Amino acid sequence: MSYYFDKHTDVKSKEVITRTDISGRTYIFKTDNNVFSKKGLDFGTRTLLDNLPLEKINGDVLDFGCGYGPIGIFVKSNTEARVDMVDINERALNLARVNAKLNGVDVSVFESNIYENIDKKYDYIISNPPIRVGKEILYKILFGAKGYLKQFGELWIVVNKDQGAKTVAKELEKEYEVSIVEKNKGFYVICARNN
Repeated sequence: MSYYFDKHTDVKSKEVITRTDISGRTYIFKTDNNVFSKKGLDFGTRTLLDNLPLEKINGDVLDFGCGYGPIGIFVKSNTEARVDMVDINERALNLARVNAKLNGVDVSVFESNIYENIDKKYDYIISNPPIRVGKEILYKILFGAKGYLKQFGELWIVVNKDQGAKTVAKELEKEYEVSIVEKNKGFYVICARNN
C-alpha cells in the first residue's frame, strides 16, 4: 500500500468515474489505479468530512496527501477558505486537478514530499494520513504540521483504531491540544490544535 506515497507509478491506468453524496450534495470524482480508495470515497474520509466544523473553517486550508481530491474539493465547495492540495503521487495530483474542474472549485494543487514545497502557514491542515508508510514518516507528517500551522491552527485527521488511533492521539498530546471529535466504526476523527 505504500505505493500511494510514491512519486511515480508504473501501474497501468484504468480511470473510473464515481459519484458520491456528502452532506446532501453530489460530487463527481475520477479515480484510477494506484491512488487511495480508487473505488470511491472511503468510510474513514467520509467520517472525517462529516465531522469537519465547516461553519468555522476559513482562511488557508491544506489538504495534505490529497489523493484524487475529495477533502479539498469538499472543503472548498462548502466554505470561503483558500484551499491548497498536496500529494507526492503524480497520478493523484493529476486526478485532483481534473476533479476540481469537474466539481467547479478553484483550488491550488501541487506536488510536495511531506512539507518540502510548502512555504506558508495554514489555519487548518486536514488529512486522512497514509498510515501504512510507517511510524517514522507518519510522525514527520503529523508533528511536522506544527511548523505549518498558524497559532491556534488545527490539524484534523482520521485514523482507524486498528491502525493505532489511540496511540496517535496520545502522542499528539505532547505537541498539541488534542480532542477526539468522533468515533465511528473504529475510525477516530482527531483534532490537534496548535497553541
